[in-house]
This record gives sequence, C-alpha cells and structure tokens, in this order.
Amino acid sequence: MLVRIVKMSFEPSKIEEFLANFETVKEKIRNFEGCQFLELYRDRNSTNIFFTYSYWDSENDLNNYRHSELFKSVWAKTKPLFNGKPEAWSVDKLAILE
Repeated sequence: MLVRIVKMSFEPSKIEEFLANFETVKEKIRNFEGCQFLELYRDRNSTNIFFTYSYWDSENDLNNYRHSELFKSVWAKTKPLFNGKPEAWSVDKLAILE
C-alpha cells in the first residue's frame, strides 16, 4: 500500500471554489480503482493550506489515476486556484497505533 500526501496552498478568495469542487469529485476519486481511502485536511493556523491524504493499492494505481481523465479535469479546476506550488509525497506506512 502507498500513502499519498498532497499539500496545496490556495488564494484565500478561491477556497470556497476549491471546497465546492472537491465536494463534487471526492466520491469519484475515492472510488477510482486502487484508491482505498481519501481524506481532506485544513491547516488550523494557515486556513488557506489544505492536504489530501489517500491510500492506494500500488504506485501503478496512483499513476493510473494521475493519468486519467478524472484527474485531468480535477487538476484543470484546481490548479488556477493555487497561490503556491503544490507539494506531494508518496510514503510507506511503517507503524500504526490505535
């Protein structure tokens, strides 16, 4: 399993537009083949910074999503709303405590 973390910083006036779009696409992303989990987080202090956190069965599944028409349409609507360069990490989960 691969964990994908993406950090996005938005123009404050564009946050509601981002959230509305995320609301319409979140189920499609979550139900994309290989995606097992999807969450959206918002920084408590810098409220224009958001993170997506997702689990993928494999790097191939993530890459299939990143090259899909769904991703292209999501990215086309999201990219113009940024006020900084997004950052992304693909990581392996080493430990979990519940």
